[in-house]
Amino acid sequence: MNAETRILTSLMLCACLVAAGNAQPQPPAAGTPRKDTPMTLHATGAFDVKITPLPPDDATGGAGVNIGRYAVDKQYHGDLEATGKGEMLGAGDPAKGNAGYVAIEHVTGTLHGHGGSFALQHTGTMDQGKLQLTVTVVPGSGTGSFAGIAGTMTIIITSGKHSYDFEYALPASSE
Repeated sequence: MNAETRILTSLMLCACLVAAGNAQPQPPAAGTPRKDTPMTLHATGAFDVKITPLPPDDATGGAGVNIGRYAVDKQYHGDLEATGKGEMLGAGDPAKGNAGYVAIEHVTGTLHGHGGSFALQHTGTMDQGKLQLTVTVVPGSGTGSFAGIAGTMTIIITSGKHSYDFEYALPASSE
């Protein structure tokens, strides 16, 4: 991937991350509440993020599509004290208002006294300048006290500072 393509992909990434400040959390799937359904919990705080370009591989390009790869390193603070490590793919032309990214992030740490790890799946798009971002706990990814965790995270960026708003649920035996 040439330098110009990396710059465009980086701009797309920034646009998607800025969009997160305007994203709304996705509502939980519809269903009939049961008496043993866990209560939704809420966590907030700040995080630091470092995004490092990675070399392209054979699966991330071709047919005129330029796909950028990035390593993602995060440090969460507040209710969630954890590290996040993951990989992101991005493509598109943010200068024209069209781009997208996907990422998987492995989060390890503590959350309201619970410890373990879980994975987050990020999906962000920009279509004609309209931005959408969803960050969801990967089902079945929880370990330790996070076994059975479910939830969504909203990423907020204000004046260059990153924060999160995390709505989650744990099985009754974990709460």
